[in-house]
Amino acid sequence: MALDLDGIALVDHHAHGILRAQPSLDEFRGLFSESPDPRQWPHIATGVTYRRAIRELAELLGVEGTEDAVYAHRLATEPGEYARMLLGGTNSELLLLDDGYPATDVGTAWDEFAAMVGIPARPILRLETHRLEDVTSARAGGYVALKTIAAYRGGLDRVSDHVVAALEANEATGDPLPVQVHCGFGDSDLHLWRSDPSYLKPLIERFRETPFVLLHCYPYVREAGWLAHVYGNVWFDLSLTIPHVSQPAQALRDALELAPVSKLLYASDAARTPELYWLAARWWRRALAEVLPELLPEGEAEEDARLILRENARRLYGL
Repeated sequence: MALDLDGIALVDHHAHGILRAQPSLDEFRGLFSESPDPRQWPHIATGVTYRRAIRELAELLGVEGTEDAVYAHRLATEPGEYARMLLGGTNSELLLLDDGYPATDVGTAWDEFAAMVGIPARPILRLETHRLEDVTSARAGGYVALKTIAAYRGGLDRVSDHVVAALEANEATGDPLPVQVHCGFGDSDLHLWRSDPSYLKPLIERFRETPFVLLHCYPYVREAGWLAHVYGNVWFDLSLTIPHVSQPAQALRDALELAPVSKLLYASDAARTPELYWLAARWWRRALAEVLPELLPEGEAEEDARLILRENARRLYGL
């Protein structure tokens, strides 16, 4: 019997707000990639994952299965209504939102986005956009995690003094918040080899009371899974990997080769455009429904899916 996971409410443990302006068609394509280069955006339309996304969005929206039809429907719908419809289709019960991106002059703040889509949210403090003194008061201020993009601002092999000082301050509180670390592919200014999560070993070992959460990690999924297998203070996810890779089930198989199920978290890392929330939820559930029954008896497979989609995040962040 096929595993039906639609009824499991999601805790999306890492995501972002969306842009305010309506995009041109090429800009719309660019929102489905990490490339800021307008010359690249027409090429996105030839991607396997993008074309699959268009077909499935068209079915949801009840329009012809073409890019033009999906884009036209998007422009014709009030943006808040469009976002609420897509987020409503994810069955999400809680969003944990990075407060550092997108900038609020062009995108929604975390609390603004939560109000727009009608889903409760909690903020994540991005270290690169906050002062060091904000770290010690973060938990009291309602933040559920810290987050760093050190991989994109120098590399995980050369983490800045500011981030290290923030880790020290966080651990010194005696009740450190989980620290999310972007790894693997992402912004165009990174050097991919410097985003290997293996570089974090010295920090993971130094700050042993701090939970480290490795975000998306592609193409370093196995390295992240190994770290989660070895260290009691390491968790990871496949956000951004799903929904961007064309074979999400294979990424999930790689993630579970070594890592305990209790260390893998659901997240979309959706940003700038609401379609990514819906696609991530759909494709994560589909991948779990395919892979977990291969590895486990049916009853265990559904329970493990519940851990990944909801319970692991609730325990880790004390939600």
